[in-house]
Amino acid sequence: MLFAAKGIFAKQLYALGLGSEGVVAIRAIIALPLFWWFALRREHWQEITQTPRSAVFMAAMAGALCYYIGALLDFLALTMIDASVERVLIFSYPAMVVIFTSVRDRRWPPVSIQVATALAYLGIFFTMGGFDLVELRANVFGALLVIGSALSYAIYFLVSEKYTRSIGSARFTLIAMTTATACLAPHYFLRHGTTEIVVIEPVGWLLLVGIAVFCMFLPASLQAEGVRRIGAQRGSVVSSVGPPTTVLLAFFLLGERLSAWQWLGMVLIVLGILVLDLARTRNR
Repeated sequence: MLFAAKGIFAKQLYALGLGSEGVVAIRAIIALPLFWWFALRREHWQEITQTPRSAVFMAAMAGALCYYIGALLDFLALTMIDASVERVLIFSYPAMVVIFTSVRDRRWPPVSIQVATALAYLGIFFTMGGFDLVELRANVFGALLVIGSALSYAIYFLVSEKYTRSIGSARFTLIAMTTATACLAPHYFLRHGTTEIVVIEPVGWLLLVGIAVFCMFLPASLQAEGVRRIGAQRGSVVSSVGPPTTVLLAFFLLGERLSAWQWLGMVLIVLGILVLDLARTRNR
C-alpha cells in the first residue's frame, strides 16, 4: 500500500516544477542513510563487509536495474500517464515473475497459470486504452516505459528471493540501494546541476522526504523481508492491493478518473494475478 502512494507524491512534485529525474535522485539520496541505519541496527559492520562477492555483485546489479534504470523509466512515465494507470501497469510484474520462474525451472506452467497470465496481459491492453484508439495512442509510450520498469521489478524480485536467504533482507536491500543511489546522484547532477534543487519550496522538501520514507525506505525494506519469508511469486501476488489503492488515492487527491476500458483492464490484471496465486496454491 505504501508503494501505491508513490505516483501521488510524484504528481504533486511535478506540479511544483521538479522533473522526474530530480524526484528519483533526491528520493534515493534522502532514503539511503535510512537503509544504512536499518542495516547497521540488524547486523555488525564486520558481517556486512564479509558478504560474499557473488552476493554483492548480484544485489548491486539488481539494485542498479530496478531502482536506477527501472525507477527512471517509471517516474518518466508518470509525466505522461495518470498515476492510477501507472500503478495498474506496474502490477504486471507478478506475471513476469511467473514466466521467468517457469523458464528458469524449465517447466511449462499449468493451463490455469497460462490463462491467468493471459488475463493479466489482456488487462494491460485495456488499461492502455483498449479499442479506444485515441486513448491508446495517448498512453502507449508511457505504458511501454512502465512495462519496462515492471520487467526490472520482476528481475529484482527473483534475484532477491535467492540472495536474501543467504545474506538477509537488510543487507541485500542496503547493497541494492547504495548501488542505485551511486548511479542516480552523478546521473542527475551531471545532467541538471543544482538548478532544480535550489528553488525547491519547503512543501517540496516535505513531499520529497515523504516519498523517500514512505514510498521507498519502508516498502523496500518490508518487501525484501517478505520475499525472503514467502518467496518472490507469493510476495509479488500479495501486492495486489496496490492498484485499487492508487486508483482511490488518485481519484480523491488528483481528480483522476479511469475510462470504462481502463476499469476493465484493472479488473483483468488483478483477477489474473489472484488466479495465479490460487493456481500455485493448488499445484503445491
